[in-house]
Amino acid sequence: MSITSFKELLAPWFDVVPDIEITGLKLDNRQIQPGDVFVAVQGHSLDARQYIPNAIAAGAVAVIADDGDTSGQFGITLNGHVPVVAFPHMKSTLSDIAARFYQAPSQGLTNIGITGTNGKTTISQLIAQWIDLLGGKAAVMGTTGNGFLASLEPALNTTGSALDIQHQLAQFKQQGATHVAMEVSSHGLVQDRVKAVSFDAAIFTNLSRDHLDYHGTMEAYAEAKLRLFTHYGTPVSVINADDVVGASWVANMSEAIAVSMSEAAVNTHKGRKLWLTSVSYATSGVSIAFSSSWGEGEFTAPLVGEFNVMNLLLSLATLLGLGYDKAALLDVAPQLQAVIGRMEVFHHADKPMLVVDYAHTPDALEKALHALRRHCEGKLWCLFGCGGDRDTGKRPMMAEIAERLADVAILTDDNPRSESPEIIVADMLRGMVSPEKAVILHDRAEACRYAFENASKDDVILVAGKGHEDYQVLASGTVHYSDRETVRDLLEVKG
Repeated sequence: MSITSFKELLAPWFDVVPDIEITGLKLDNRQIQPGDVFVAVQGHSLDARQYIPNAIAAGAVAVIADDGDTSGQFGITLNGHVPVVAFPHMKSTLSDIAARFYQAPSQGLTNIGITGTNGKTTISQLIAQWIDLLGGKAAVMGTTGNGFLASLEPALNTTGSALDIQHQLAQFKQQGATHVAMEVSSHGLVQDRVKAVSFDAAIFTNLSRDHLDYHGTMEAYAEAKLRLFTHYGTPVSVINADDVVGASWVANMSEAIAVSMSEAAVNTHKGRKLWLTSVSYATSGVSIAFSSSWGEGEFTAPLVGEFNVMNLLLSLATLLGLGYDKAALLDVAPQLQAVIGRMEVFHHADKPMLVVDYAHTPDALEKALHALRRHCEGKLWCLFGCGGDRDTGKRPMMAEIAERLADVAILTDDNPRSESPEIIVADMLRGMVSPEKAVILHDRAEACRYAFENASKDDVILVAGKGHEDYQVLASGTVHYSDRETVRDLLEVKG
C-alpha cells in the first residue's frame, strides 16, 4: 500500500499542492514510468535537477527538487503542466517523504540495525537464521544483498538510498516478513538514509580504520556510528564492550546490553550483560559457554574463528533482549550456518584448507589471521590486495599485518579501479620489513593457484578482500571474478 495523492504525500510540509494521482517515487530519471514523481537530489558529484526535463518527458507527473541546505521557503513552479516543488534540506527529509509514501512500513516490522566496521553482514544473517529457525520470517539488508536468505537480491551499497530502504521495507512487509536485520553504514547514518526507520534494536560491533576518505578522522567516523544509538530511541541497544569505542559508550549507556569475551570488561556495567566463560575451537566450529543477565548457557555453532564467537554472542544478546527464550535459541544454534564469503571454509581431505573472507581493513585482516592460526597445523598463507581510489593509508598497515601474522604473504589486486596496480602494491610493500620475501601476483586467480599448488595439506590459505563479491573493478571496467569460484575450481581440479 502506498499513498496515491501528491497533495496527501506532501501535506506535512505544504499547504497548497496540486491534487495529482501518483504511482511511485524515483530518484533516477531513467527509471521513470508514467505517473511517477521524480525526486531530484543534489549529490556529491551529480545534481539530478539537471534531469528534470528528461524525467518529465518520460512521464513524471510531479517533481520534488532539492533546494539545497538553504533556509529558503518551499516553492512551487510549473514546468509545462508539471508542478516542481522546491524542497529545502531535502536529503535530511527524504526518508520521511519515502516513509510517508509507503505508509511507514517499518512500524509493522521488528527492525534490527547493525553498525560497526566489521561483522555487520555475519551478525545480520545469524540473527535472520536464528529467527527463521524459531518460526519467524526474517529479511536482511546489507552488503551481500537484500531479501530473504534463500533469495537475496544484489545491493549496490551496504545501506541503500532513503527511498530504496522504505520501498524495500514495504516489500518485506507485503511478503510477510516479521523481522528485518539491516546493516547500517556510517554513510547511511550521516546522510539520514535511515532517519524514518523505527528500530527495535541496535548493535555495535567494533570500530577500526575504514572510510577515512569520507569521514576524515576516526572521531568523526565513531560519531557517525553513535547516531544509531542516540537519534532513534531504540529500545534495545547491544554494544561490544571489548572494543575501545564500545567500552567508552557502554560507560555512558546504563540501559545498553554489554557483551564481552570476559567478565572483567562488563562487571562494572549496571545494565544487562552477557559474557563468554569458555570456548573451544575445532575445524567443525566453536563450542561456547556463557553467563548473562538471562542465566548461563552452552551451545555449538559451525563457524570458524574468535571474532565469530563475538558475532554469535552479539546476535544472541540481541535476541534475548528482544524477548526470545534462551533455551529455544540454544537448541537451534547448531543449525546456524557460516555466511558466504565470511570466513567460509573450502576443504578436501589431504589438500590445503582455503578460507575466503571479506576482510579488507587492517583490523579485519588481523582478526582473520589470528583466528585461522588456531586452526593451522602447518603454514598460514595470506593472499590479499588493497582497493584503488580509496584510503591509501591502510595499504602499508595491511601488509605489515600479513607479514607479521602469516608465514607467506601474497600481494595481489583487489579492485584497483582507476589506479595503477603497481602503485597500489608499492604502497603496500612500504609496510613490510622484508618486502623482498613477499610474493607479488597481480592476477587473483593466478595468485590463488600459486598458493594452492605450493601449500601442503596441513596449511591454511586465507584469500582475503573480496568475500562474496563476484566481480573485480579494473581501470578498463568491471569484470566477472569470484574468489569462491576460483578456490572451488582449484579443489575440484586437484581434489
